[in-house]
This record gives sequence, C-alpha cells and structure tokens, in this order.
Amino acid sequence: MTHNTLQQRKMARILFDEFHNESWSIDLPTAQRMQPNHPADSSYAVAASELARRDFLLVRNLRSPLTAETLRPADVLVIAHPSDTKWERTTNAESGSPLFDPAEIEAIQQFVYGGGGLVVMGETEQDKYGNNINALLQAFGIQVENATLTDHAHCHTNVPSWVLADGAAAAKARDYTFNLAEGITQACFLRAGVLGVQGEARVVLRAHASASTPTAPLIAATLYGAGRVVVLADSDLFGDDDFGHFDHQALWLNMMYWVAQPVFGKTAQQANAASAHPSTQWLALKEATNTLRAMQKADGSLKDEAVRADATQLVQQMQMAIVDLIPQFGHEQAYLQAAVADLQTWVDGGFARPDFGKSLALFRPELNRQDNIEHIVVFPLYTPNGSPDTRFEALHIRTPWPDWLATLERTQFDNGKFVPVHFVDCTDGYKSECAVLFPETVALTGKPSNNFGGIFCDREAERYQRVVSAACRLMQVNLPPQAAAFLQSSDLIRDTFALWDLIHDRWHSHGELPFDPFMIRQRLPYWMYSLEELRVDLQTFGSTSQLEQQGFPFARYVKFGILFDRIFRFPITGNRVRNYDGLGGQLLFACLHKKGYVAWRDNALLIDWAHLDEGIAGLREQIEQLYRAGIDMTKVQYWLAAHDLVSEWVKPNLGSKWAKDTRVLSDESQPKDWINRVLDDEFPLSLFYLQLQKKLAALPQFPTSAHP
Repeated sequence: MTHNTLQQRKMARILFDEFHNESWSIDLPTAQRMQPNHPADSSYAVAASELARRDFLLVRNLRSPLTAETLRPADVLVIAHPSDTKWERTTNAESGSPLFDPAEIEAIQQFVYGGGGLVVMGETEQDKYGNNINALLQAFGIQVENATLTDHAHCHTNVPSWVLADGAAAAKARDYTFNLAEGITQACFLRAGVLGVQGEARVVLRAHASASTPTAPLIAATLYGAGRVVVLADSDLFGDDDFGHFDHQALWLNMMYWVAQPVFGKTAQQANAASAHPSTQWLALKEATNTLRAMQKADGSLKDEAVRADATQLVQQMQMAIVDLIPQFGHEQAYLQAAVADLQTWVDGGFARPDFGKSLALFRPELNRQDNIEHIVVFPLYTPNGSPDTRFEALHIRTPWPDWLATLERTQFDNGKFVPVHFVDCTDGYKSECAVLFPETVALTGKPSNNFGGIFCDREAERYQRVVSAACRLMQVNLPPQAAAFLQSSDLIRDTFALWDLIHDRWHSHGELPFDPFMIRQRLPYWMYSLEELRVDLQTFGSTSQLEQQGFPFARYVKFGILFDRIFRFPITGNRVRNYDGLGGQLLFACLHKKGYVAWRDNALLIDWAHLDEGIAGLREQIEQLYRAGIDMTKVQYWLAAHDLVSEWVKPNLGSKWAKDTRVLSDESQPKDWINRVLDDEFPLSLFYLQLQKKLAALPQFPTSAHP
C-alpha cells in the first residue's frame, strides 16, 4: 500500500522566485518551454515535489518584484541562478531581468533579519550572467567569485569540471548549529564556481585540496538576525537530471529544513476560543469540582461528616453547570445526563466511595473522533503519575483527528479504542504528570466498561520537547536539520505522538506473547514491563519505517520521537523505584552504544543515522526471540531469561539477587517470593546518564531537579 495521498501539516511556505530570469523552474511545463528537447536541464520539479510531500507549501513568484509585501506570506525565498538570456534559457525571457534593484535587496535582507530563510544559487564564471546576487549577498558575508572550479583527482566520470565535494572533511567538522552536511558523504558540483566567505558565515561543503582552488568553499551558510541564509556555487546538482544522484536529495532537504527552522518554532495551534474565553458554565464546574475534591478521602468518599452540607451544595453546583453545558456538547448528552445522575447517587448514598459505572459506559469519545471535537469529562478517578487517591476531576478536552491519521487508523493500524486528546482546561488533579484518561482509573464498584483509551498528546509532547531539546544541546547530538526543525515545533511533536500512540497501543495486542497494555498496577518484575513497552516501541519504529518507504515521510518523526524519548527522557525522569520506562531507555541506549550505532566521543553523542534502523531491528529481534521462547517456560524461568537479556546490555545492581552470577535458585512455586527479591533500582543509571542528569539539573528550566 502506498500513502502518497496523505497530506500532513504544512509548516513552511517556500517562495521560489521565477521573476528575475532564473535558469530553473519548479513548474515542468515552464521548463519544457525553456528546454523543449530536454526540460530536465531547466527543471526543479522533482526537487519541489520532495518538499511538497513533506512539511512545505511551494509558491512561485512569476510577476512581482521582491517587495516586503511579496515576501510577507513566505517563510523561505529561493533564488536559483538568475541569468541574462544571452547565456541561459530562463523563466522570464521576454520581460524579466536578472537584476535586483536596491529596494528589493533591502526587502530581502529585512525579510531574512526578521526570521526568513534565503537560498541563493550562483554558477561558474559568475560575472557573465548579468545578475547582481553579490550585491544581495554582501550583507551576509558570502560572495560568488568569478571562477570555474576543476579537480582532476576528485571528479565524476573523469570530467574535471564535475567536482566532488569533500564529504569526509565535512563530517569531521561537525557543527551543532550549522549541520547542513549531516549525512552527506557524496555531492557532485557541475560547472561549479567558488564562494568567498567572511565574518560569521560558515563553510558547509568544500572541494578537496586537489581542486584548482584547494579546499574551495562550495556551500556556505550564515545566521542573520533571526533568519538564515544558504549560498551555493552551483545550481545543477538539484536539477531533475542530477537530483537522484549521490546525496543530492538529502542535501536539498537538509538545506530547506535548516533555513526554515525558525518558522518551525512558531506554533500554529488551532484557535481555541473556549480556552481563551472559557464559558461561565465551565468555570462554575471547574471551581466547584476543585473545591469538592479537597473534601475527599483517598478512596473518594467524604472526609468529614461536618462538610456534608457544603459537599451537597457543591454537587448541586456541578450538576447545574453540567446541565447548562449540554447544549454546547450535544454529542455527549446521554453521558452528561448520566454523570448528573451518578453525582446524585453519590449524595443519596451518603458520600461513600463513588460509583460512576453508568456514566462511564456512556462516555464514548472513540465514537466521535472528529478533528477538534471537544468533550466535557467529569469522573472520580485517580491520576497515574499524579496521585493514587481517588478525587473528582473535570476536564475540557479536544480530540485531534486529521484526515491522514483517520485514514491510517482505518486502513492499516485499526485501533478502535484509541483517542488522542489535548487539554483545553482541567481541574487541579490533572495539573500533574498524568497524560492518560483510562476507564480503569474511574471509581467503580464493578468491572469497568473498557471502550476507550485517551492519551494526552499535548502533555507528552511538552515534556518531550522540553527534555529532549535540552539533552540534544547538552550532548551536541549530530541532528539532521529535519530533526532539529522537528524539535522546534510543538505542533509537529503533538501530531507525532498521535501517530506513535496509535501504532504503539495496537502493537500491545500483537506478537508472540502480548501483554495487557494497561500496566499501572505492576504484578511482575518491573523489567518485564520494560521489555514489553520497548518491544512495542521498536515494532512501532519498524512500522513507521515501512510507512516512510511507502510514501508518507511524516512517519520519520515517529522514529525521532521513539529514539530520543527512549534514550534521553525516560531514563532520567521520574524516580528510580522500579522505573520500567526508564530501564527500557537504558537498554536501548546501551545496546546501540555497544554495537556502535551511537558513539559518545569528544563530549558529543554521534548517531549513525545511515545504519540506525539496522541497530533497532537487531534489538527488536532479540526481544522477539525471548517472547517466542517464553511461551515454553515457567513464569519464573521466563522472568530469569528476561533479566539475563537486560543484563547483557545494562549492568544489574551489585546487590541484585537476580543476577546470573549471584542468584540462588530455589523453589519457583511461589512467584511472589521472587518478586520480593527485586530491588527498587535493579539496574542503576550508567555514568553517561548520571552526567546528563547533572547537566540538565543545572539548566534554568530544571532549577531543582533533573526529573522534570
């Protein structure tokens, strides 16, 4: 199955200038007019299509000078080799000019200074083309010199003017900010010029020392105000003829994600009138619920007989507010009416442990997965990672359900209970680390109706972005520009968690020996939950790799999400009491590190992006082998085998009674006795994580603890 029709969120608008007699067009019919016999020699249509499949919206500028008004809707401006028609067939041969007038130059510079991106491509023997791009580039400290580069030792097919860049030198000169050459080992510049680079500008790719101008700059970049600029000494390498060769496609994407990175940091959330201007009915419900929950005991019953009258009045206020909200939430009418009735039953029953089974059975958000539909939720429940005590909570939530996510759930990852949600507002109990809304958390006297599983993607995204962004900076991770742009965007990260959670939850019920996905009450040694959560994440990683190959590039963000959440956030957040998510992250990092897919060297964490999928697949298969063998073992034997697998990569606590070299084998008829031997921190943090934890704790956003 291919997914070329899935349309992901567009983050940046790229304006491709074709007004100034450029030699390239992103429109194939225009390129055919320019070069009837071989349009690929004037076409950037393939390069443009690769951007359009991803996070970018492309627009052509055909008839307008580049004024502030023309540039206002754009995030990135691309100028691809303006030329006099004496030398090239161009986009605007009849009326255009390759010259930028002073007002245009000023407008472009102001555009970049305010946060825009600029990509300019020159050419060999620059002076003959009649353009004045050097006047445009002067403010940025980069010039295109009037030269033709040749290299007899490092060229393609023995053509000295087809110069190969020095990818090895670029790899050695890794730069966390100027990371445009990440993953680029081969690039061929055809008819290349030479760049002059001054001031704060940086060289991204150079020629070899054997070139006619030794180590000549071929691509340079700079920061300018809030914006970014990339300049190339050649434009042919991204034409349709050459785009699929060498690492040209990867280089093109690196450039565009790098110059567009500032706009990825601008949040484009849906306008939320309800949260900006909350209704009086919602505020009344929230206030009454917050007051009432302070009167409850740990089991949800009333603390003190003396507050019965106050509690009764608060319940009445909640009931009135819920009734008043029903017209705004007609799709929830049956549930909200049942919630009012369950509240009354609690009062009539003397404020004992509440039972909201009737209303829970009618709360069916999974049946209304419309994009941005909103719900009011009122239940007595406990909040995982927040509090084990039962308290009343009121939530105003929204369900994101874009077409691409709905299509994938319907056609490939059927998960009828999964509901991604965002907070609009909430009572005090959810002002915690709790990121789930599960039926199992609601106070009941019987068995819960298990119709849905709500995951707060916005809360997960916020924690991820805060911790992972800081960790990547501290560890100087060699991020591809796409990953760096991703970490800037809270919107993309929210969307990523929605897809990740959809596939992750589905994998819990698939496999050789699948676990119950609801793992809040642990009844097994905690590393069993570590392996299960890691198993489904590694399976999700594989599924999204397939999605990416099938034509849905957005899926790559899930891979970034899994990798960085696992190796950075999970191990160093939360406490060390049987932290199964943390251990899963420790295991993934240790395995990738020991196998060489990540390296900690010179105070930087280097990831082998080209072979990372291979490393993930290897660990995934090892865990799957354990699962296949586990079904033929006794319970305790299975636990011991799992401990051995984890211990292969993560050293157990010196005091462990489970370690292979120190364990005392005894009767396995009482599994609980074995569980009692598990240390709270059976697999302590390594030196790498202790250093990272210490560095994070020193940052202003983590003022007191490295456990955000």
